[in-house]
Amino acid sequence: MNGDVDLEDHTSPEIERQVMDVDIACAGFGPAMGGFLTTLTRAWSENPADPAFESRVAPGMPLQVVCYERADDLGAGVSGVVTQASGIRATFPDLNVGEIPMAAEVSSERVLYLLDPIGASRRSLLVRLGDRALRLFGSLLNVRDHAFRLPWTPSFLHKKAGLVLSIGQFNQWVSAQLMASGFAQIWPGTPASAPLFADGAVTGLRLADQGVDKRGEPADGFMAGMDVRAQLTVVGDGPFGAIGQALDHQLGMPPGHAKSEWAMGMKMVIELPADAVGPDSPLQPGAVWHTFGYPEPEIFGFLYVHPDRLVSIGIFVPSWLGDPSRTAYRYLQHYIQHPALWKYLKNGTLRSWGAKSLDESGRHGEPFLVGDGFARIGEGSGSTNMLAGSGVDEAWTTGVQLAESVIELLRSRRPFTREDLSATYQRRRRESWIERNARAAENARNGFHGGFVRGLLGMALAGLSRGRLSLKAEIPPPHRQIRPIPPRNSEDLKQQAAAMLAVEDGRPLHDALMSARGWPEIPFDGRLLVSQQDALLMGGKVQAMSGFADHVVFRNAGLCIACEEMTCIAMCSGQALTLGPEGVPTFEREKCVHCGGCLWNCANSPDGLHSNLEFRAGSGGLHSVEN
Repeated sequence: MNGDVDLEDHTSPEIERQVMDVDIACAGFGPAMGGFLTTLTRAWSENPADPAFESRVAPGMPLQVVCYERADDLGAGVSGVVTQASGIRATFPDLNVGEIPMAAEVSSERVLYLLDPIGASRRSLLVRLGDRALRLFGSLLNVRDHAFRLPWTPSFLHKKAGLVLSIGQFNQWVSAQLMASGFAQIWPGTPASAPLFADGAVTGLRLADQGVDKRGEPADGFMAGMDVRAQLTVVGDGPFGAIGQALDHQLGMPPGHAKSEWAMGMKMVIELPADAVGPDSPLQPGAVWHTFGYPEPEIFGFLYVHPDRLVSIGIFVPSWLGDPSRTAYRYLQHYIQHPALWKYLKNGTLRSWGAKSLDESGRHGEPFLVGDGFARIGEGSGSTNMLAGSGVDEAWTTGVQLAESVIELLRSRRPFTREDLSATYQRRRRESWIERNARAAENARNGFHGGFVRGLLGMALAGLSRGRLSLKAEIPPPHRQIRPIPPRNSEDLKQQAAAMLAVEDGRPLHDALMSARGWPEIPFDGRLLVSQQDALLMGGKVQAMSGFADHVVFRNAGLCIACEEMTCIAMCSGQALTLGPEGVPTFEREKCVHCGGCLWNCANSPDGLHSNLEFRAGSGGLHSVEN
């Protein structure tokens, strides 16, 4: 029996597929889906006999709710976060933070501007003059260890009464409660490859084929992905999930909206040495540090303190850092060695490592939230607040809002049409604090497209005025934000020549370019300062189940061959992309951590809008119990 017509499917249309009917099909499991399923499950458990929760596809049974997650482990998150947690606390009013591993209540906050202690970063004349003034008057301004601590934390950054969390541990905690109830089924290691469409409505999901070769062609053990038909499809597969991408391709974006601003978030979990967490240390559980200025002015950083001498520390490398040789892991190694941080981290031990692309477009990147048969929640729905640097609580709350709307529609026996979902879910969202904060943050980062100082000014204007004042800017698509820097003088030529010699010795090109530009070599210690591949081995495990097709595919080989920047290779978190013999990058699925960085770090576009690279449905990724 054949399923409904699907969109952006990369399998043979004549393949016979099994079909399963459910009431609600969900794509992706993260904070947003956790909020949705928790709220729905609680409403059912409070009154299982409520006829609203009787299945339409299996009369006499509860609603058939199924969630499919790409990662092999529901705790495969890759981020330490700080969140105000107002939405999470509303769901769990009696929350005992100690029940969540690695969680702590926010105890203190500070903001540090990091000076460049080695002189290798690319800083404008205005920034250099400001740095010189800070050094000149350092004793008066309390500049220590090449860092200036702001005398206050801006109100828009405050996380009062918030939580420091490990997303992996939080997801595991939530999923354990959900699966114990038995109401919703959650299937990890089961990527959904495409939405199903019929008569203009989304009618479910198609699961990825298994037992195929790298190109997706049937091989030994072939099993066609099942078509899961549903009255409602909940899309929460993140900013570059296959289902969300397919919907954007099919429906387009609302007028004036585009997903053009991204960042690579890369972090480590480090076990601090005992002498770094004494009673007088600022690194007490719940301490939150925000940083900016180093290793490049445009790179923001963070340090969050968990219980048991653990810290999450990392950086965000934004798309508007136009340098094509940007490489997040090398920058992260220099960041943790900054004197203001290294004084505490030195002699620490790497416990975990991870990376993830963040959609920083905010409301500018909000897609169509609802349509006939579907609704979108979480980061992929444009909920992240980039002024506050907050996304987890927002994602969770969008899931809660959708669940409340679904319950309302079920009890009134109304269908999941675009009109009804707009009148319930979209209305709730528009009337909530999520919308108010999103509008305040909408243009907060526009200024960074005109430079670092202009960007800080724009953030301050938007933050202090609650969005009433902001800077205007044209935000180009990601491939146009990568600005090639041609050699300008003999010194530049010498640096590039030195880099090419290093490449001949087997070093990655972009790593060699950073060395040639004056960044010192990393003094590997085998414990905390380690190579990128060693970080993968020490800080987690990359799993790639056999039998799935390659999920990274290059559309136009000619564009790759002509590309000089190769930024996709520079920003590949797992070094899964390397330069192939004919100039087309080679992809090794077994090394991919599913960070999604290659998708927005492609410097060429076949149509002026989309990347020359496809990031399709795939299983596996990076796994660590402490991510």
